[in-house]
Amino acid sequence: MIRYFHTFFSLFILLLAWQPQLHAQDTAQVLTLQEFHKIILAHHPVASQAQLLTEQARQELRMARGAFDPELSSKLYRKEFGGKEYFTTWDNTLRVPLWFGPVLKAGFEKNQGEYLNPENSMPAEGLSYAGISVPLGQGLFIDERRATVRQGRLLQDVAEVERIKLINKLLLEATKAYWEWWEQHATVKLYQESLALADIRLKGINMRAREGDLAAIDTLEALMAVQERQLQLQQAQLNNTNSRLKVAVYLWTDNEVPLELQDTTIPASPTNVPVALQPDSLNQLLQFARNNHPELRKLNLKTSQLALEQRFAADKLKPKLNIDYNVLQRDFDVNSEIINEQYLRNNYKLGMSFSLPLFLREERGKLQLTKAKRQANFLELTQTTREVENAIQAAYNDWLTLEEQIKLQQQLVANALILRNGEVTRFENGESSVFLINSREVKHLEAQVKLYELQTKYAKAKTYLYWSAGEVPIR
Repeated sequence: MIRYFHTFFSLFILLLAWQPQLHAQDTAQVLTLQEFHKIILAHHPVASQAQLLTEQARQELRMARGAFDPELSSKLYRKEFGGKEYFTTWDNTLRVPLWFGPVLKAGFEKNQGEYLNPENSMPAEGLSYAGISVPLGQGLFIDERRATVRQGRLLQDVAEVERIKLINKLLLEATKAYWEWWEQHATVKLYQESLALADIRLKGINMRAREGDLAAIDTLEALMAVQERQLQLQQAQLNNTNSRLKVAVYLWTDNEVPLELQDTTIPASPTNVPVALQPDSLNQLLQFARNNHPELRKLNLKTSQLALEQRFAADKLKPKLNIDYNVLQRDFDVNSEIINEQYLRNNYKLGMSFSLPLFLREERGKLQLTKAKRQANFLELTQTTREVENAIQAAYNDWLTLEEQIKLQQQLVANALILRNGEVTRFENGESSVFLINSREVKHLEAQVKLYELQTKYAKAKTYLYWSAGEVPIR
């Protein structure tokens, strides 16, 4: 009996010597989660698309500012019929819109002809003018140009929110795939070690059966354990291969070229000790979400946009009252007399225009419609805020629960390992059977696989919690 005990013990020592060989793959390249995130942000098409949103918004604002660009125009009209020149008019104008409403104007006119309209008559050398057009009613405090530019600035913020939203969603799904890959990779290693142990035990039992120390039926029991481990390992390898494919979806190089995940690349293991949340963590996350969550920021920006639209719509209720004043002088010569009060009274062109729709139905309808949109947006913001806060609370509860479950599962794994080792000792002393050893090993394997599953859920729950608050940290 002692001889067989030494034989089996030698085989068990052989397994312990094998395990470092199984872990030789640990020298392979490790792809950490932080490196994984950096690759995604640098090259993934969705990340590149998100960056384009900011550029698009920048160009939208640039287009809006174009309404304030100075404008140079020139008009030349000539009429001739039957060999007779009726008139020639030439008008050149420079318009410079100002941010606060008025428009500065300067120009030069030169008209001639026998049948020229008397109001266009002027000295032969032409007239130059400089003046200003001022809105005193509608457009005094806000107009379409200013409203469009302010909307363009808000659109930049909206684009930034959309960019963050896309990046957060991308990193959330990628992180989930990463931890699922780690779970399957760890499961494969576990079943490889389990198969090696079962195979060595089969060899030892075969030796003892040939010597008559064990019944032949025990060899069949040990063989079935090996076959079961082989099936489990094959399924784990399949799951691992598929999980690697899911991770590879997020790997790209320059110029949108897919990057293959090498067979020697393995994931980094999560910490075995859950990171306890601080008592005020929930309040901090809730406060962060109120200020930074993409959905809430987007609705707040929409509130600002609608407030601007309402102000512009209210301004439309005012009458249009514009006054134009231009100082006239001959040719382009700058005469010092132009600043003389007498000169200004005798050399000018003054105009005023007034208009007001009698019923203002379009303007009043636009204003009431904007108010209704603001109320609807406020209600949506209220509801979304509650949904975000509840989602954070639920994710927080999941994290706390998983933290306790992992601690319990670690104890369960340790106890299952003690029972398995104890059963091996009893078997070596002739007090147990191969069936009981296999049963203990199955329980230990199930407990270890469950621990991997909980650790994966914990890692994913951590990411989901921060995502629920509006940010996926790069870690």
